Amino acid sequence: MTENKPTHTREEKRTAQKIDFKKMNGWKIAFLVLLAFILGTGVFLGTRIFSNREPDYHQSTKVTEKQGQEVTTISMNKSQLNALIDYYLTDFQKDSSVKYQFALENEAMLSGETKVLNFPVHFYLYFDPFVMENGNIQLQAKSMSIGTLGLPIEEVMKLVKRGYDFPKWIEVKPKDKSITLRLDQFQLPTGLFVKAKKINLIDDEIQVGLYLPERKD
Repeated sequence: MTENKPTHTREEKRTAQKIDFKKMNGWKIAFLVLLAFILGTGVFLGTRIFSNREPDYHQSTKVTEKQGQEVTTISMNKSQLNALIDYYLTDFQKDSSVKYQFALENEAMLSGETKVLNFPVHFYLYFDPFVMENGNIQLQAKSMSIGTLGLPIEEVMKLVKRGYDFPKWIEVKPKDKSITLRLDQFQLPTGLFVKAKKINLIDDEIQVGLYLPERKD
């Protein structure tokens, strides 16, 4: 007498497959939920880091057209101007723990260190300088280097603006990707003031006019 082995009907097999399918789908759903949480957290942190904590209500200072008599035109090369810039920034940043550098080569370069996701990252911002009609200087950002990170120039300039102290006569405008040197707000101790006249970095020609202010009666 042979013993009958239990046999599985087609219906039982289908039920078993459905159970395994549900288990597999359960793991997939759990994995996707975890992945979505990680990505969502990263996007949230990135948004918080690259957005202003407070609305920027700062308005550009009204341009002051200084009146005066031109005393002389000062001509210099990049090396001479870089020495003046280095001397000024060293004195201006002497009490600051976070420092930046600015120099002129074939283009203007601003460099320093900032933090991205709490990690220190060295950056280089490159600008084309232009003399404005009022004698101020505008630096228009054209490229940058910040390690292997592909961040937009505007976002890097926001980090720079928040992280560094600049003289009051320097305006950093991330939206315009520019920095304006407000020479109309810069005055020498003697009361003399300057206006930019020419900047040609390729031919190494830089000229500024030195002015004697008008006397007020």
